[in-house]
Amino acid sequence: MKKNKVILVTGASSGIGLLIANKLHNEGFTVFGTSRNPEKYRNKVPFRLLSLDVTSDQSIRDCVDALMSEVPGLDVLINNAGGLLTGSVEETAIEQAYKQFETNFWGSVKMTKAVLPVMRSQRSGKIITISSLIGLIGIPFNSYYSASKHALEGFYKSLRLELRPFNIKVSVIEPGFFKTNIDKGAEYGNENISDYEHSRKKVFQFFSESLAKSPAPKPVADVVLKIVNEKNPKYNYPVGARTRLLPAIQFFSHNLFETGFLRRAGLE
Repeated sequence: MKKNKVILVTGASSGIGLLIANKLHNEGFTVFGTSRNPEKYRNKVPFRLLSLDVTSDQSIRDCVDALMSEVPGLDVLINNAGGLLTGSVEETAIEQAYKQFETNFWGSVKMTKAVLPVMRSQRSGKIITISSLIGLIGIPFNSYYSASKHALEGFYKSLRLELRPFNIKVSVIEPGFFKTNIDKGAEYGNENISDYEHSRKKVFQFFSESLAKSPAPKPVADVVLKIVNEKNPKYNYPVGARTRLLPAIQFFSHNLFETGFLRRAGLE
């Protein structure tokens, strides 16, 4: 039965998405990945790659239509495609912020809406979204990224309840620091204001060093597999060091969280 499951992984040509898609393929599932440039990666991956730009409504429709022309149904959607916008709020153009939400929030929402008719007609399915620890806590110079991930949390918490009658399970994975290529493709605020220079450099250095010391993201793919195999997966899955502790500290004591972060980032 397991090998008949059809799984769609967005953003599967590199990073965590590629790791997830490869693992599921190796476990015997029928895996379809997506990429904005599938021809570039098609001969480098063992699974089928579909073209998808999650910021384009037409591309989303075409992707789902192409998938459903090849398979009778869809068992699991894994929303992984996303990007990182970093910089102070004042230095970041609102147009950049819109783009961040278009990719991280609306991209996942629109992909989910596109497959819901299929899953609802089946009366089964799983929707797994890769969020972030930063979707649970706030940190400086990542306000828009954090906001887009917080928005995902609220959306999928509500959607999970709506879809219970149709046997469609909704889960969100919240990775902490792992060694990925997210910082390589990051977009930065398009202004430079000298007042932010010192703290911005300190925070960027802190995150760069933290990523360099982080483990490979294999545990994220392991959790995805666990959710795929579970009959009744829970809603949220924190993955990595301090992913349970930090949200709890910030929730119960903002002062304690802020003092600790500023000290670790060298900003105290």
